Amino acid sequence: MRTISIPYYDSTMELHIAEERLKAVLYSQADSFHPALSQEALVTQALEHPIGTPRLRDLARDKKRVVIVTSDHTRAVPSKITLPLLLREIRAGNPQADIAILVATGLHRATTEAEQRKMFGDEIVDHETILINDAFRQEDFAFVRQLPSGAELWVNKAALECDLLITEGFIEPHFFAGFSGGRKSILPGICNATTVNENHSYRAISSPFATAGELERNPIHRDMVCAARAVNVQFILNVALDAEKKIIGAFAGDLEQAHSEGVAFVRKLSSVEAVEGDIVVTSNGGYPLDQNLYQSPKAVSTAEVCCREGGVIIMCCSCCDGMGGTNFEKIITRGTVEEIDSYLAAVPPKETISEQWCAQIYSRILRHHKVILVTTFLDHDLVRRANLIPASSPDEALELAYEMLGSDAKTVVIPDGVSVLAEKQTEGA
Repeated sequence: MRTISIPYYDSTMELHIAEERLKAVLYSQADSFHPALSQEALVTQALEHPIGTPRLRDLARDKKRVVIVTSDHTRAVPSKITLPLLLREIRAGNPQADIAILVATGLHRATTEAEQRKMFGDEIVDHETILINDAFRQEDFAFVRQLPSGAELWVNKAALECDLLITEGFIEPHFFAGFSGGRKSILPGICNATTVNENHSYRAISSPFATAGELERNPIHRDMVCAARAVNVQFILNVALDAEKKIIGAFAGDLEQAHSEGVAFVRKLSSVEAVEGDIVVTSNGGYPLDQNLYQSPKAVSTAEVCCREGGVIIMCCSCCDGMGGTNFEKIITRGTVEEIDSYLAAVPPKETISEQWCAQIYSRILRHHKVILVTTFLDHDLVRRANLIPASSPDEALELAYEMLGSDAKTVVIPDGVSVLAEKQTEGA
């Protein structure tokens, strides 16, 4: 019998499986990567040797208003480490700079003060100016331009009215933007709901190139880069993380050049050859990304690559903060997966409903696979209404899957489905 730890909420759950039923366990190499430098030293080194730009302290000279865009409570950016170093670097070049930290919520709820203290530390919350993006407060935004997709770009005025715009974030495979980080701090991070919705339209999400690991041909990525360039992001700091959310790589400098080097680093560590199984077990990597169902398609999309047609995906996701969005809950519980997809397919891009994209992705996956959701927080009747099968532990879910597929079904386990880029080998490769 094999015991495998699956990230769940702020700890793990254990999956017990007979060796003869286990086909493969897929991990990102980031989990075993050990950098030569400490987390602080990695970030300091990146700031001292930026890619494609002068040092941040030099960019900050003579600037009156500086805005740093950072991630919200749904992301594991280690801002307690990165933000103090960014602030120190800015003030080394301009001690008098008026600095604001703008939290990029996208369409998520506002980050609470308690969450800010957990993310940033008391020192920053008590002594720095922190602004929270609200995508639904239209007066906070100004029109910038039309994006390549035809969508209108509306950006938070705080970012448009500063002299120096900086972003920080982390890079991992992303289920429809290719990779996170870089340009995503702007779109969707600090855009209004209209812009985010159209960027995430049914048409855009349906593109075969709107998938994990794909950037060059990805229409969603194309809009995001255009948006970030349009608002003149002059400097980014992006990090790569291991399974414990510790920094193992840092990349600073030009929006595209620094992000590209970070992506290459993450791709090399995260890429694994897909192994097909009858059952695939995964998770969203624990808190904070497993706090609601809305975020869960990230890992389910990874499992999809490894699950054979008609197979079962087991998703361990605490959903400690519930469904994750009113619109998402309404859409994912409105009927069968076919009805949901037909409904969303008829929505024009400019009328895209906030949060519809995760329901769209679930409906795509559920047409080919059963999905069992392991949660001890979300009401199991609500889980069933969302076309999912509830369970309270990975072992219970595995037994349910055996009942559906037979006891000889082979299982692939991807403990952290967000950190892994599963890629099918092409013919002749």
